[in-house]
Amino acid sequence: MQNTLTTETRGVIAFQTKLETIPGGRTVAIADVVEDILYAGTPIGVDSSTKLGHIVKCAEMQATASNSDTDYLVLKGHNFKVGDHICAEEGAKAQTITSVTTTETDYDTLTVGTSIGTEVLDGAYLYQSAAASQSTGSDLKYDPEGLIGEDIDMTADDNHLVSVVLRGSVIVDNIPPIGGVITAKLPLIRFVTLI
Repeated sequence: MQNTLTTETRGVIAFQTKLETIPGGRTVAIADVVEDILYAGTPIGVDSSTKLGHIVKCAEMQATASNSDTDYLVLKGHNFKVGDHICAEEGAKAQTITSVTTTETDYDTLTVGTSIGTEVLDGAYLYQSAAASQSTGSDLKYDPEGLIGEDIDMTADDNHLVSVVLRGSVIVDNIPPIGGVITAKLPLIRFVTLI
């Protein structure tokens, strides 16, 4: 038995309603996660062969990148790491991240060896692709099946059981960045913007 002492901070309310969840939740792979906290509203998919849950990675651009850039400035809070593949949308080119620079206060820089070949505007999104693709064949590495239901503190070398919301209403401003490619795959989730 191992006892641990942790201090938790109260998070913001992400969901207005949770109408349907996966009974028993999902075990999420720690190897996918870079951040110390996995926030409620993070999209999650599943590996059909192992049934292990994997976060669906997405990052919001902090500045526009041209169609020849190899550096992509993204807001902090993403879970991208070296070796992940990024694309601007499904069916577009995808390239492998060669370095992640986290020294700036307001953004991180994702660097790829070769440009993804399309302009990515400030406020647009980058997604994790299943593989690098020089043509137009990229797909999301994992299709989202739902959103993680509560904030989870991550522990190194441990997989974590999380609740997964399949149907409900979530407040967009209170969850990690989630782009249109992902929201389109979650038709039973209502994404609410508070005024």
